[in-house]
Amino acid sequence: DKAAGGAVHASWCFGKESVVSAIEAVKKGELIVVVDDEDRENEGDLIMAAQLASKDSIAFMIKHTSGVICVPLESERLEELRLPQMLAKNEDAKCTAFTVSTDYRHGTTTGISASDRAATARALAAPSTRPDDLSRPGHIFPLRAVAGGVLKRNGHTEAAVDFARLAGLAPVGVLCEIVSEDAADMMRAPELREFATRHGLVMTSIHDLILYRKETGL
Repeated sequence: DKAAGGAVHASWCFGKESVVSAIEAVKKGELIVVVDDEDRENEGDLIMAAQLASKDSIAFMIKHTSGVICVPLESERLEELRLPQMLAKNEDAKCTAFTVSTDYRHGTTTGISASDRAATARALAAPSTRPDDLSRPGHIFPLRAVAGGVLKRNGHTEAAVDFARLAGLAPVGVLCEIVSEDAADMMRAPELREFATRHGLVMTSIHDLILYRKETGL
């Protein structure tokens, strides 16, 4: 994740259809692979809509990623849920806006299992969830997305919220960075392409999402 960069290149990376397919996949509760530019983090994240998070999808995410599962939300909703920033002064080089971590209180145990983390993700996406339904700290890391999405900040945080919104779901995502098979480093292209193909996942880019939103006005 990174603060907004420079000008957007004119050409597509994976094509407009990759964004359309990604939106349809998110709508069905599927995971997608979203990459950023090589001159940015040069990494791929697994992303899905928090509203449709399941034990199986979160278990897959835990298995193939760093395991630090984040849930990007819009600023207004974070305020309603009383989830303040983790630190008043953000010293992260990419300004990733972590809030205090959290767990859903109801029907969960330690909060760390795939089932519990899926329940917390769904709770963060549910309009009925109130601050007292959440315990702090926890095992899910909410992120504050910039208003305007990838058109204002070209990070995975904003991409996750944009994809959920474009899929007609609550504007709350789930994301985590994909790691190499030995978990020693982040997975890079072309390994990410092979990963997406092997698991039947749609792959697209933040760059393509920006072009799609600019072209469609969505």
